[in-house]
Amino acid sequence: MQLVVGLGNPGERYATTRHNVAWRVLDELSRRWPGEDRPVPGLYEARRVNMQGRKVELMRPQTFMNLSGEAVDRWLREYEDEGGADDLLVVVDDVYLPVGTLRLRARGASGGHRGLESIESALGGREFARLRIGVGAAETSADLKEHVLSAFGSEEEPIVESVVQQAADAVECWTNDGIVTAMNRFNRRVGKEVSEP
Repeated sequence: MQLVVGLGNPGERYATTRHNVAWRVLDELSRRWPGEDRPVPGLYEARRVNMQGRKVELMRPQTFMNLSGEAVDRWLREYEDEGGADDLLVVVDDVYLPVGTLRLRARGASGGHRGLESIESALGGREFARLRIGVGAAETSADLKEHVLSAFGSEEEPIVESVVQQAADAVECWTNDGIVTAMNRFNRRVGKEVSEP
């Protein structure tokens, strides 16, 4: 079974923030692929779907961003016979990418993202795939927290809606064809396809 984790913060206060853009991707996947809800109260909300013939769990940690690894660790221990880090894709916001940009990686550093750091700590390594969604940079490093906890501007929303659709397509591609094919198809810069391990 594959696990797709969308990083974000629970509660209405955070629902429309840049930090929660990954949850919008899970919403789109849930719309496309109806399934069965499987919550673990206080730890995560999950929806099990049959995506193109494969069992996939869509997870929203309820631990707040900085403790996301606790939810992932619990799931991996509970389903250790059905999936592991090789079957994990983490969808996450990225302030180092412009709004509307996607970047898939088979592994890599956290880039200072506390949610990724928490998962790396829980897994004891960085060997898991991640799909980064650009949310734009803060004006200064001091403004970073306020920036990620703010909503997208009205001029950004159409771009975000489009990239959420593309991100859902990328997750489906990863599910069916693997990370290398997904990177080749969805990692684009200035109209060129880029394959990066």
